Amino acid sequence: MNAVQRNPWWWVPTLYFGQGIPYFAVMSLSLVMYKNTGFSNTDIAFYTSWLYLPWVIKPLWAPIVEMFGTKRQWTVLLQGVVGVALALVAFTTHLPAFFQVSLAVLWLMAFASATHDIAADGFYILALGQKEQAAYVGVRSTFYRLANITGQGALVALAGLLIKRTGDPHVAWAYVFGLLGAVFALLCVWHFFMLPRPAADTPARLQGSPFTEFFTTFGAFFRKPGILTILGFLLLFRLGESQLLKMAVPFLLDPLAKGGLGLDNEQVGFVYGTVGIVALTAGGLLGGVAIARFGLKRCLWPMAFIVHLPDLVFIYLSQAQPQDLGIIGAALAVEQFGYGFGFASYLMFMIMVADGAHKTAHYAICTGFMALGMMVPQMVSGKLQEAMGYQHFFIWACLATIPAFVMTALVKVDPEFGRK
Repeated sequence: MNAVQRNPWWWVPTLYFGQGIPYFAVMSLSLVMYKNTGFSNTDIAFYTSWLYLPWVIKPLWAPIVEMFGTKRQWTVLLQGVVGVALALVAFTTHLPAFFQVSLAVLWLMAFASATHDIAADGFYILALGQKEQAAYVGVRSTFYRLANITGQGALVALAGLLIKRTGDPHVAWAYVFGLLGAVFALLCVWHFFMLPRPAADTPARLQGSPFTEFFTTFGAFFRKPGILTILGFLLLFRLGESQLLKMAVPFLLDPLAKGGLGLDNEQVGFVYGTVGIVALTAGGLLGGVAIARFGLKRCLWPMAFIVHLPDLVFIYLSQAQPQDLGIIGAALAVEQFGYGFGFASYLMFMIMVADGAHKTAHYAICTGFMALGMMVPQMVSGKLQEAMGYQHFFIWACLATIPAFVMTALVKVDPEFGRK
């Protein structure tokens, strides 16, 4: 098989599954790990939200990735670094200062992961044409989210089983993060051989000194037409969803007396790892197909509704507190399908904004603003939840989706983008 012509199915799913592993290890698995080891929602939400910082500020070093080496080289190298970092988390679980040391390792891993994201996203844009990008945007978002489902599904269930067998959550989570490190090492080897070598994947040609090129790249982004509206969309589109995501797993795990559903790790793993995977995969694949067929402009409004309206299921779950795992699984399936289908539009919007010179750096800037729009609301989500209770918190999270619809009405999209 010609390396340059390699079918995207050989590498797009694994690349974005790999991209999702460290991100969701930081954002999801760490929540369950700290919850299992006795920390409060306020502490968990506040301190783990700081782990977003590398994704927020990664545009500061995105031009370096663009100027030196190929995106392929950066991608493979950083996958090796992340694999080592994941394994190191396993060695922190029995340290006296476990919380502080594990957070420090996760924070360093987050920097490596954020840099990997710059390279991998740039590689995707360079290796595929615009129509292929649209066709596979659902695939990439699906497999990226599947990394989260795997974390919240199989790995959380595995941790729960190990906790029951060993009686020690610290031992259980050491095994889980050790396994993740091994998986990521295998992905690194796979991509060393399987990533294509597109002719366009070359270091950026410097028009002056690297210092001058750095500021030229940033200046070009902030001179884009309608930049204030673009930034508003990137920052506000996930305002409600970001808060809901941070508290979803603690809600499932907290006992009924605290307003949660009282599930254990294995039950959470089951609902996310079965119906969640099916619904997410269906939604993500259909979302990419829809954009490739109809274009981003026609899909943006329907997808904005479909990604946000399923958040209402958490209002129902918090009010009714059902104990039937089938009902809980069906509600989460609706939410996962909506996310998978609708989030493809947000990813494609960022690709549209980054189109032109400096694609890699400009896409990284877009994702940095997306991360900022996630980080700040999530930092206060735990405190809000503990002050309001789950019932009122999820109502608030749904109301916080309103700015997303306002910004959807304001942004301008080329009618043909995604179909070319």
